[in-house]
Amino acid sequence: MVHFRSRIGIPLAIIVTVGALASGCSVVSKVKQDVHNIEGNKATIDSFTQNLNSNKSTPFEATYTTTGSSPATVVYAVDPSSGGLAFHETQTGADASNLQVIVNSSGEYVCNRSGSAGAWSCQKLGTADAATENKIFDFYTPSHWISFLKGVSLVAGLAGDKVTSSTMSLNGFDMNCVDLVAHGVPGTSTICSTSQGILGYVKVASDSTSFQITNYSSSPSASLFQLPPGATVTTVTTPTTPTT
Repeated sequence: MVHFRSRIGIPLAIIVTVGALASGCSVVSKVKQDVHNIEGNKATIDSFTQNLNSNKSTPFEATYTTTGSSPATVVYAVDPSSGGLAFHETQTGADASNLQVIVNSSGEYVCNRSGSAGAWSCQKLGTADAATENKIFDFYTPSHWISFLKGVSLVAGLAGDKVTSSTMSLNGFDMNCVDLVAHGVPGTSTICSTSQGILGYVKVASDSTSFQITNYSSSPSASLFQLPPGATVTTVTTPTTPTT
């Protein structure tokens, strides 16, 4: 998953760069066309994002699988009634590992285990460390993609890129999708949402890596928000800055 998150920034950076160059070249003659493109892209993206659930008011448990050189299974769950949140990533292959980020009434924890039989080790995080750790699973949240797509609607319009909508059926889920074709970037980037209002599929341009939903439940298991049995727990302490 680390490879997927780092690679996804490459085509997106290209989109931003192309947009910046296009906006500074023959601006006057392109204004009307740019406005038309921006309005069209915005309408397509707004229609898509309104179906995404950008808050955490609905409980759910979703399982995703990823492709690429480091395939993994990811379980992402939210329980608003208890304030629980869980992100479990099991990575297979040569670099097999297990990672869990767990939020419950006693705090936020990040837990790791090497391989499939090692002992679990968990750290209780302070506020600053928790904010950094949360970026790991932010990639799977609707709010992340809503913010990203709203920015793309402007940049893509200036660059002359295409934003269209489509549908997809995968693993028993019917999904609505938004497709992005960036000038100078081979392939199509596709982001899809399920009828439950959560992410269902993400594929970036010609990158071979993608993730897709394989299972969904509106009743997340309570065990997801508990620390692994037998885990050793330490507390992360943030160094204080000495005063003068």
